[in-house]
Amino acid sequence: MNITELARRLRVRPEELHEKLPLLGFAVGKKALKIDNRQAQAITEAWNEMRRKERLAEKVRDQKAQAARRDIPDAERKPVTLPAVMTVRDFASAMDLPVPRVMQELMKNGILAAINERIDFDTASILAEDLGYKAVRQDGMTVMEDVEGLEKIRGRVEGEQKDNLVRRPPVIVVMGHVDHGKTRLLDAIRKTNVMDTEAGGITQHIGAYQVMHYPKGDASSRASEASRGIPKLLTFIDTPGHEAFTVMRSRGAKVADIAILVVAVDDGVQPQTKEAINIIKSAGLPFVVALNKIDREEANIEKVKTQLSELELVPEDWGGKTIMVPLSAKAGTNIEQLLDMLLLVEEMEKEKIVANPNGRAIGTVIESNVNPGSGPIATVLVQSGTLHIGDDLGVRGTQFGRVRAMQNWKGETLVTATPSTPAKIIGWKLAPSVGDVMEVPSDIKELKKMKSTDSSLKATEEVASIRHVVKSTDEEQPGEEGKQVVNLIIRADVLGSLEAILGMLDKIKHEQVGVKVVQKGLGNITDADINTAAGSQAIVIGFNVRPSGGAQELARDKEVDLREYKIIYKLFEDVIEELKKRLPAETVIEEQGRFEVVKNFKKIDGGWIVGGRVKGEKIHRGAKVRLSRNGEYIGEGSIVSLQLGRAELKEAQAGQEIGMSYKGKVKPEEGDLVETYTEDRITKELKIEGISLR
Repeated sequence: MNITELARRLRVRPEELHEKLPLLGFAVGKKALKIDNRQAQAITEAWNEMRRKERLAEKVRDQKAQAARRDIPDAERKPVTLPAVMTVRDFASAMDLPVPRVMQELMKNGILAAINERIDFDTASILAEDLGYKAVRQDGMTVMEDVEGLEKIRGRVEGEQKDNLVRRPPVIVVMGHVDHGKTRLLDAIRKTNVMDTEAGGITQHIGAYQVMHYPKGDASSRASEASRGIPKLLTFIDTPGHEAFTVMRSRGAKVADIAILVVAVDDGVQPQTKEAINIIKSAGLPFVVALNKIDREEANIEKVKTQLSELELVPEDWGGKTIMVPLSAKAGTNIEQLLDMLLLVEEMEKEKIVANPNGRAIGTVIESNVNPGSGPIATVLVQSGTLHIGDDLGVRGTQFGRVRAMQNWKGETLVTATPSTPAKIIGWKLAPSVGDVMEVPSDIKELKKMKSTDSSLKATEEVASIRHVVKSTDEEQPGEEGKQVVNLIIRADVLGSLEAILGMLDKIKHEQVGVKVVQKGLGNITDADINTAAGSQAIVIGFNVRPSGGAQELARDKEVDLREYKIIYKLFEDVIEELKKRLPAETVIEEQGRFEVVKNFKKIDGGWIVGGRVKGEKIHRGAKVRLSRNGEYIGEGSIVSLQLGRAELKEAQAGQEIGMSYKGKVKPEEGDLVETYTEDRITKELKIEGISLR
């Protein structure tokens, strides 16, 4: 075996392998290029044993250190409230620790996570305990909010004099289960055709739109007399319904004033419906239920109302307080009625839906991506103040850029963005994370000063770079022995989609196969991605991005598997298929009948012709056989043919006296017993709990 190949298998540099071989008791010269396979096997065993002892020693040291920290009485531990899921950055903020320190602690526990990657409560609680804290779970949360940022937004409005506050367009979030018609509903509201442009008919990221509604002012409208007939501007946020986008839906709800819960009356309440209800309730949002697809033959409005009533959403016509509007987004039925109901809710909440348009702008990032030509781009929903061309952009206490250009949802140029306006901003130095709070700072000098002194912000800059690349560095931590792993390099168009993909892949837990993300990031697929894939035997996945330059040709030259996707569930389906290919096959043996040799007639090419009697079950042509003599195994082979008289048989029944052509090395003798069986190689079905592809 080549030394370089052995080093690759052991996940070590050839130079390091040469240096350590004498320590393991192997006299292999430093200039040696090859060794025999037997010696290679011995080196592999010794190397694995050495690494096992090293990991054991390290584990003992860590356990001793952790035990020392755990000796702190619970009464002396400082409590810290943590949500079900949070980013590394948010965990560091909650613990009041620098981000690099938290990353270091995570690595000690075998977890490699970037600043914007999510960790669950169980992981966070163990980490908090190791750091001398006592973690308390905060129920009803899916993502840790930027508390400081939210307080800034709330304080900006509450601190304004009432005379300076004016009504702003309500921000309405559209939520519901996948394929229940959320985007089709927005399509009908906007009189556009966005739905047909969505890959696979599902929304892949949060979109923000604005429409002008003209109330009819008829007797059926319950809006106040003062508001009837007056055109109203409404801001809508579309959220994905696919289960991969749970976090994105939470973010959509966080910035909204009113929610629309879309439920298809031909499908009823589904998992994401319940999840959306929980998010709406947790956020304290007033909402309207849109009972969609009433044009379908399978529509059952009363059944869906019953399902919703069981979830404490009792319709008004049943004596409850929940506004429900039966409609058809496809046919455009009752869309005006839905908008009138939204204006009614807005009228009831008018004292809360206000802002000062004359102050410094502050808002929430609802989407973030990297454009090859323009650099980082982020869509911000302005929540207070007015954003202008040339304004500085502050995020998390540091300068993230300056507004060079702005566009509305139609792609039209904006000079200013007032409250409740979604603005696509060009001019970021660093791509912010989805959910970040953006504000125009009052003192840019102070912001720049903070940027240069805060170590956690420096870590943020390093991670939130223009490409958001995070490389896996766990070569020192090989996976479970025998486990087949599919290596992936992932590129996505926007941060939200990347997070959704990684979140779904993280659900894949299996004893025999798994997924490893070698590299991930935003932007087009590059030559560097292809080279990395060639070295790690990884599949390169592009989600809504294209190979740049000569990346595609390079992939062909290096025989790298390069795949492009526009539909997230198709991506998951293909990953699952790759995992299925790597499942080890199992041998299934089915015992058949037996054959007692009465006479050995003659030798043939590669075997013998014998005569005898079938016992027990029937025997088949082509079956494999085991020969035994006096109860002891003597050889094996296979049945070439079966013959009764001159007739050829596919199978022979018990009790029949037949002739058999047998292929094997051992010469059968009178009294030998031939046991027949079939052997099949099958692959078990791959079942991964908690994953729904459609």
